[in-house]
Amino acid sequence: MVTTGISLVLCFLWTYKYAKNPSLYAVELINDPLSPGVSLDIMTKYYRAGFNAVRKHSTAYVIMSNQLGPADPKELFPLASGFTRSVIDVHYYNLYSDSFKQMSVQQNIDFVNTYRSAQLSQVTTSNGPLTFVGECAAEWDQHRRATKLDYQNFAKAQLQVYERASFGWAYWTLKNVHNHWSLEWMINNGYIYKS
Repeated sequence: MVTTGISLVLCFLWTYKYAKNPSLYAVELINDPLSPGVSLDIMTKYYRAGFNAVRKHSTAYVIMSNQLGPADPKELFPLASGFTRSVIDVHYYNLYSDSFKQMSVQQNIDFVNTYRSAQLSQVTTSNGPLTFVGECAAEWDQHRRATKLDYQNFAKAQLQVYERASFGWAYWTLKNVHNHWSLEWMINNGYIYKS
């Protein structure tokens, strides 16, 4: 609870400092709370307090990250649906699981087009909070065998699916030493392009 209290104080101070800045569009209260390390009850209390802290000073969107790990992707909907200008943040990677290592390049692309698309549809509703794919990257466990065309097709599949998120999507980072994690490198080298 000490960490939660410190996070809320920082959220409050940050919001107070930048609340009147016209470029403040959204505030994400925490990134990747770990499941099962953080209970839904603790997260709900934290998000409610954080939302109220932001609302004291700003009408910016408030983004709430789903738990990292095994959790119901709609677990925050009852809470977030009661808030105005609320957003649920989901992160989709074809990494961090042995099942992706067993898939071919095409199977990974198909996974994005079918399973990730279905996951996003499940959390994108017309009467609930907005949805934000807050982390993604055109990287997967096939990188040693993948060609530039494979990466292009994988990135294109992700963009076509994730652009349907009602609050948009964000690539992992603008610049990174690992090329496929760097949006700038991916664009400058022709791996990602708008068709």
